[in-house]
Amino acid sequence: MIFAVPAWLWAVFTIGASAAQTARNAMQRDLIATVGTAGATHVRFLFALPFAALFLFVEWLVIGLDLPVPGWRSLAWITMGFSTQMIATALMLSAMRARSFVVTIAYTKTEPVLIALFGIGFLHETPNLMVSLAILAATAGVMLMSWPKAQPGAEKTPMDWAPALTGLGAGAFFALSGVGYRGGITSLVTPSFVLAASTTLVAGLVMQNVVILIYLALRDRPTLIAILRNWRPSLLAGFMGALASQLWFLAFAISTAAKVRTLALVEVPFAQFVSGRMKQRTSRREFIGMGLIVVGVILLMNG
Repeated sequence: MIFAVPAWLWAVFTIGASAAQTARNAMQRDLIATVGTAGATHVRFLFALPFAALFLFVEWLVIGLDLPVPGWRSLAWITMGFSTQMIATALMLSAMRARSFVVTIAYTKTEPVLIALFGIGFLHETPNLMVSLAILAATAGVMLMSWPKAQPGAEKTPMDWAPALTGLGAGAFFALSGVGYRGGITSLVTPSFVLAASTTLVAGLVMQNVVILIYLALRDRPTLIAILRNWRPSLLAGFMGALASQLWFLAFAISTAAKVRTLALVEVPFAQFVSGRMKQRTSRREFIGMGLIVVGVILLMNG
């Protein structure tokens, strides 16, 4: 069962993914206190796999086509995607311990500029002028939000910049991850973008789970035990992670990684809402930065 894909559908998937990812990030942050940063990082992968596999099974039944089999090229792209995603997630959670939830998310959203450059180099996907302006405007807003505030009479130390550098590093690895997964999806041979996206997602999660479980069993059994003891909140975070990833991959299947990740900057206002619920203050400069993000999104949708 194959339908024509509306031109705007990638935007719907991206906005839905951003909302689900914001919820998952907040859940992971809450888990740090009980399972640690490493455990909270692993939860999203370990508990997402069953849900992702269920999504793929239902889609296979409904669509009625054979599942695509990843070849060596697809597996290479997927390996790049899952490995850099794990590094990016760990860096993001580490930054969250030092800065507010919303500002940490802003650090990682320098990703669109990087993903556009990586997309040109790896996938030969060059954005047009309007999309390029959208990326620059939105990223400028993110940088305005995330620039460290000067304290009166205080001197800057390297530690003042540590959360920013950690968050920026997370953004770079998220960019590489997006390019890797986009390459994995487009390398699969199937007339269904849905099956291509979901097959890539499940393949990536299987690889991640193998690596994580081997590592935890051999090197960090206390973290593995802590994750198992906190399986109920971890299960919910895993479901939200699987839902977010499913929507991200569907967007990647029908649009470039640069456009998807630029529109994904709507996650920053989503994070602002979550931050308000968490009783964390947001400065005027951060609100101005969000305004630039909105301008970037408008340019993107008109591009």
